[in-house]
Amino acid sequence: MSAKDLKNKCGKHWLSRGVAAICFFVSVGLIVGGFLVPPTGVIDGSVLKAVGELLLFPTLLYGFRAVELGLKVKFQKGDTSIIINDNKEVEQ
Repeated sequence: MSAKDLKNKCGKHWLSRGVAAICFFVSVGLIVGGFLVPPTGVIDGSVLKAVGELLLFPTLLYGFRAVELGLKVKFQKGDTSIIINDNKEVEQ
């Protein structure tokens, strides 16, 4: 796949951007709401977990989209590493 073909396909991912924007704004709303409810100024651990889970969905969607485009995707849990690469000769 040439760079031009890849660029044309990457331009058609409005769903990924929309989901990422929605999750981001909901996460910011949860954090702001956590400051406003009693006890004021303290964010509960459940809010932080919810924010983490909400930000995971766009990451997975971008990874799925990269696989659709034929890119190489690598997820790693230990020390948290996410690599999306179009150079298939690089092996990590």
